[in-house]
Amino acid sequence: MHITLLTVGKTDVAWVRQGLDMYISRLGHYVPFTLSEIPELKGASSLSEAQVKVKEGELILKALKPRDKVFLLDERGIQMSSMQFSAWLSDRMMSGQDMVFVIGGAYGFSEAVYARAEGKLSLSKMTFPHQMVRTVFAEQLYRAFTIMRGEPYHHE
Repeated sequence: MHITLLTVGKTDVAWVRQGLDMYISRLGHYVPFTLSEIPELKGASSLSEAQVKVKEGELILKALKPRDKVFLLDERGIQMSSMQFSAWLSDRMMSGQDMVFVIGGAYGFSEAVYARAEGKLSLSKMTFPHQMVRTVFAEQLYRAFTIMRGEPYHHE
């Protein structure tokens, strides 16, 4: 069982990258984890929103394996507390299948990516910068594992 965080674009804000790297390091104690960053589209400014979503969607789908369980981080996804997310994650890990959590580009996901996904998760009703979401999600993933193990990181 392996978990991947698949993102569109690189993390180039230094303090966001530092936080992300810290949680990636911590996650390694619990599960094989990979951050996979799809390069941003070249010449995207000459494309419409719809064209960007389709092209990014093609790159996202190309990065997935047929047996991956895919979950999109999407503003219209289900919201959970950290405790609920930990239980949700634990349930899905029992399948033993690799899980891929996807953070799309600025315009969201194409219909083809939505069709491929097992589900959608929302971190908040608020909107966050795409780069910051990476660190927030990695922290929540780390928190979920500490909850599963009964470690003192999370306070309820």
